[in-house]
Amino acid sequence: MAFELPDLPYAHDALASAGMSKETLEYHHDIHHKAYVDNGNKLLDGSGHEGKSLEEIVKATYQPDAVAQSGLFNNISQLWNHNQFWEMMGPDGNAMPSELESRITDAFGSVADFKKEFAAAGAGQFGSGWAWLVVDTDGTLKVTKTENGVNPLCFNQTALLGCDVWEHSYYIDFRNKRPAYLDNFLEKLVNWENVAERLASA
Repeated sequence: MAFELPDLPYAHDALASAGMSKETLEYHHDIHHKAYVDNGNKLLDGSGHEGKSLEEIVKATYQPDAVAQSGLFNNISQLWNHNQFWEMMGPDGNAMPSELESRITDAFGSVADFKKEFAAAGAGQFGSGWAWLVVDTDGTLKVTKTENGVNPLCFNQTALLGCDVWEHSYYIDFRNKRPAYLDNFLEKLVNWENVAERLASA
């Protein structure tokens, strides 16, 4: 069964006042995300992974020692990444639940210190990639960064929050100012209720 492009969980212009324009969402979701769906479905046909979930395919096709990942991995992992990304943002989820704030403070010293580390990971990712807040295999919270489409599933981690630092995610609104995009993401775009729900089910 072919994968489909999920609808955004909000209108294309719902994040505009928080710094992510309608134009960005039209390009990022409707064109870039759709391309991962379409290409992933084409590459999945005859691969031996038909009928598996996105998570299963990501884990099965990730190559830690490969110079370049396969086309199937790249497209399916980016499909999964973007499915999470839209849910991790929202127009109304900017207040951090107390239980999440407590866990972040325990892990990083303060919410401000966490945001500083997360933003630094995203800004410091050379080229395209992602910044993540994850539950690691030992149960601790950690900030990580990954190249291209690689994601926490590849390391058996649980993704709580991810920020896309490919240029198509921010160039329309922030041009080459990736640090400003990351700061805006953390202060205005994150749906902290969604992050807290992911932590509770981790």
